[in-house]
Amino acid sequence: MTDDPDREFDAQPTVCPFCGVGCSIEYAGNGTTGGTDGPVNERGEICPKGAAAFDVVAHEERLTEPLVREHGHTVTAPWDVAMDRAVEGLRSVVAEHGPDAVQFFASSNCTNEENYVFQKLARVLGTNNVDNCARLCHASTVAAMGERLGAGAMTNTLDDLATTDCLLVTGANPAEQHPVAFRSYLLPAVQDGATLVHVDPRANDTTDAADIHLPVRPGYDIQLLNAMTAVLLKEGLVDESFVAERTTGREALADHLADLDVAATAREAGVDPDDLRAAARAYGEADAAAAVTGMGMSQHRSGTDNVHALLNLALLTGNVGRPGTGVNPLRGQNNVQGAGDVGALPGVLPGYEPVTDPEARERVAAEWSVEPPAEPGLTEVAATHRFGEDVHAAVVFGENPAVTEPNATDVAAAFERLDCCVVIDLFETRTAELADVVLPGSSWAEKAGTVTNTDRRVLRMRPNADRPGDARRDLDVLTELGRRLTDRPGAFRYDGPEAVFDELTRVSPLYAGMSYEGIGDGAQRWPFPADAESGTDVLHAEAFATGDRTAPLTPVDPVPPADELGPDELVLTTGRVLQQFNSGALTRRSPRLMAMRDEDTLRIHPEDAAARGIEDGDPVVVSNDRGRVRVPAEVTAAVRKGTVFCTFHYAEPLVNALTGDALDPVAEIPEFKHSAVAVAPAPATEAAAEDAEAD
Repeated sequence: MTDDPDREFDAQPTVCPFCGVGCSIEYAGNGTTGGTDGPVNERGEICPKGAAAFDVVAHEERLTEPLVREHGHTVTAPWDVAMDRAVEGLRSVVAEHGPDAVQFFASSNCTNEENYVFQKLARVLGTNNVDNCARLCHASTVAAMGERLGAGAMTNTLDDLATTDCLLVTGANPAEQHPVAFRSYLLPAVQDGATLVHVDPRANDTTDAADIHLPVRPGYDIQLLNAMTAVLLKEGLVDESFVAERTTGREALADHLADLDVAATAREAGVDPDDLRAAARAYGEADAAAAVTGMGMSQHRSGTDNVHALLNLALLTGNVGRPGTGVNPLRGQNNVQGAGDVGALPGVLPGYEPVTDPEARERVAAEWSVEPPAEPGLTEVAATHRFGEDVHAAVVFGENPAVTEPNATDVAAAFERLDCCVVIDLFETRTAELADVVLPGSSWAEKAGTVTNTDRRVLRMRPNADRPGDARRDLDVLTELGRRLTDRPGAFRYDGPEAVFDELTRVSPLYAGMSYEGIGDGAQRWPFPADAESGTDVLHAEAFATGDRTAPLTPVDPVPPADELGPDELVLTTGRVLQQFNSGALTRRSPRLMAMRDEDTLRIHPEDAAARGIEDGDPVVVSNDRGRVRVPAEVTAAVRKGTVFCTFHYAEPLVNALTGDALDPVAEIPEFKHSAVAVAPAPATEAAAEDAEAD
């Protein structure tokens, strides 16, 4: 952490700003310590990112004054000038094109209270065009689980996953991406005898602990899961009493899979048929089996259907509604769960009640004195496709869509077509570089509020530092925008974040029984009804969250990936490593995390490398019609043949320049995990030029 003698720090328990596990941390001199007796990391365990979390707080590149665009360049400006420019620009767009011409990008790295006010601002202005980065990670999971079960979050808790007999980890690498959850909850279950089945195109740290590895071809999860389901049906590994009492559609599903050739379908999915059968038996024979799912499953054009196929496994075997079971998405950012909970999504109000529900709108209107619009808004990916046409302004709060959206080069160009773009952030990110007004906000360590972790626990955040320069609290920035931009200034007057949370509990049935006092130094878990003494740990025990006693079993057909492979092309899939996070806008500014850096590489199978004349360490060019990225090759059998892997942390441009923007038709999540690319040795002149520049 960069020393700053003018900054004051004060150790108070708060929540790590990175993944969705929700570890307690606090300031400790020139670093971080795990909070003692934290609700999640009870022994104070933290990962490398948590240990370096304060590095960004006093970083010398922090924005400390507002910026406004003048003659094509941003210059510093006083707050009143910057706020006037932002409000005038947005009002002008609304006056000319209507409120639906503005898109609001909420932040999964900011508090529940801030996101609640942000989505309220959009809706009081007159649009449901508000979304957050859950659209890019688990929107398809939420869609499928919401439709079938009535709730799109973890069905169980981290604590009870430690009691399972079988862990089916699909499209996730928790050993690197959720390390405290893995080492403190999942790994102890394995060490106590649980079978770990890992479904992933590449072997990684999670695979090291697995009993069975199914290296699925990217885009073929449905084939794999359907084949496992067929094994359950054919070998009598079905919980008949659960199916009879708690499900419908068993006969239709059985008919759909009756003629499925398990061996042929396994090979189509790229896995050994015997291994697939062993995985299905381990899951079906377990007294309690839990599925843990990640973005390898969700970030596909077939993402919603992938999760529907996974839900069939859980429902057929009765692995729902009991400890140690369920379907459990691991959320990527520290408040991606909460951002959705509080309504920062285009189709739902706080508590996941549809904007189309007149009773839900009336209840919100009773609190806000204005009724939200009745038509769902645009998702953030769909909105970027309409920049300059139907969408003419954007308010971007703590996100960096110019590099995190798929087909990122086109998205950056789309931002330039806007009439007005307002960004609230800590650094001059790529998105901020394209903005008309940039407002310097507060980091995670400079604010109070709550976040909701991956197993539905609402946790308190407390400030550990003051703000640099003239930066302001995010909540203050948002409430001022609300007062100045809408005709309901009184709706945005709050005496701090606790007042916002109190209003949230009156609007959202999921949070109705919660309070700051009740959360204290611990946590409260949703759903927490107003008349309950505590929240609910395991969902769907007696009835599903839909209100029904039964959930449907649903036949699922395979969906082909959007990118068709050319004769010499490979499938690019992406992910992250332990010491970095997402686009790296924060973690790449940490000296200690960059000191841990492994050189970013394109991991390629030895046979694919040999066929292209590529040796380990050679610079290669990865390209398609969307872009071009240059990285060194890492030749390894850990990645399956026909597939290459790269992180989205280091390369310039980031590898999202290559990812496609084809969308899942239900959730409108992009297909990040299957992009057709050509891979070739970098031209000698290019390699020599780069080497000379390095020297």
